[in-house]
Amino acid sequence: MLLKYGMMQLGPLSFAGVNPILKILSIVFSPFVFLGLLTFVVSMASHLFVLSKVELTYAYPFLSLAYVVVAFAAWFLFGETLNPARIGGIALICFGTILIARGGGQTADDAALPVVAQNHSPEGAIR
Repeated sequence: MLLKYGMMQLGPLSFAGVNPILKILSIVFSPFVFLGLLTFVVSMASHLFVLSKVELTYAYPFLSLAYVVVAFAAWFLFGETLNPARIGGIALICFGTILIARGGGQTADDAALPVVAQNHSPEGAIR
């Protein structure tokens, strides 16, 4: 959201008659774009921390929730359209993430625990 707002503040980009490196640096160091990039770095650091704790197939689907947050924030802050197709897609993302969350996510600590074998005989007795 910060990157979008920062780029909106800069207006239409043109590299005509300008040193491209200086232009890119002016974009990167404009306040909202710079804050957006810092937020991205913090987000990636927290994501790496999560990846060290839970299964990949559990962690990655939660990234899709960012699509949900961004869609509603863009609608609220920038007046972007939320048509029925987008709302349906958001609902599918939420439903899929709920299914994955209910499936659980094994942590790195859980993976280190030994698995205890159980005997499930028809009589229910453990031998």
